[in-house]
Amino acid sequence: MKAVVCQAWGLPDTLAVQELPDPQAGPGQVVIDVKAAGVNFPDVLIIQGKYQFKPELPFVPGSEVAGVVRSVADDVTTFKPGDKVIAFTSTGGFGQQLVAPVQALAPMPPGMDFETAAAITLTYGTSHHAVVDRAALKAGETMLVLGAAGGVGLAAIEIGKALGARIIACASTDEKLEVCKAHGADVLINYSKEDLREAIKAATGGKGPDVIYDPVGGQYAEPAFRSIAWRGRYLVVGFANGEIPKLPLNLTLLKGASLVGVFWGEFVKREPKANLAGMRQLMGWLQEGKIKPHISGRYKLEETVRALNDMAARKVTGKVVILP
Repeated sequence: MKAVVCQAWGLPDTLAVQELPDPQAGPGQVVIDVKAAGVNFPDVLIIQGKYQFKPELPFVPGSEVAGVVRSVADDVTTFKPGDKVIAFTSTGGFGQQLVAPVQALAPMPPGMDFETAAAITLTYGTSHHAVVDRAALKAGETMLVLGAAGGVGLAAIEIGKALGARIIACASTDEKLEVCKAHGADVLINYSKEDLREAIKAATGGKGPDVIYDPVGGQYAEPAFRSIAWRGRYLVVGFANGEIPKLPLNLTLLKGASLVGVFWGEFVKREPKANLAGMRQLMGWLQEGKIKPHISGRYKLEETVRALNDMAARKVTGKVVILP
């Protein structure tokens, strides 16, 4: 099989497509023919050795796939060859085949296509955990989303609207904001042109947002937090900007506000039943048309480097997928 291999820590240009032996299923494992693999910002960090965990070199990056079961170990009874599945693993996704533990698999809902299946797990799982579980966003509240045109940002917008909240989307270009509007955002702020604090003040009548969803970090974190409402919840989702901000803790006191960490991968490990309940709610919303992954790009396996470079340069709106 062909796969993208990371031989040493570095930028996407150091990756190469190689021929590897077809994987074999060990105890409790299945082999999947990958039909689509989601590309996520953590993939850019993992290949540089900058993510929360470091796989052993060499490895195949990619954590989110949809495909068809090729073979199963003798002790696996819950899946069989030919089953359509979604898999979320730490590595291995950017290849034609993937071996995964059975607990990392979920059956694809009837009628779902492979691209959608490969685009929903991480971004919507992260945003559901953040918005529903960690922030407890309620109908009638206002949520501000930074980096709103990215995969987790658009997912947060749709989830917030499904809950009955008012959504303020912030992004760096008018084109990105149009995508946010199409996915339900009520108010649009271009923070490359507008003063963020003044724009938030105007959009909330001076009250501030009840929840702030921040997957970006960097220079906009402090002005956003200074604008938060009384008893607001600030969701620390990630640092796509590359800079981890330092916030004066007196702001939490003055606002009676909370800084809330969001680490979906660890949540999945520690609270699998809660995660499964969240995914069920997401699948229900998907069937009702309340959420719909925005897939803005499709790349061949040989174009994975370009896909990761586009992700690193923040040229991507919504999700992009690899089609091996």
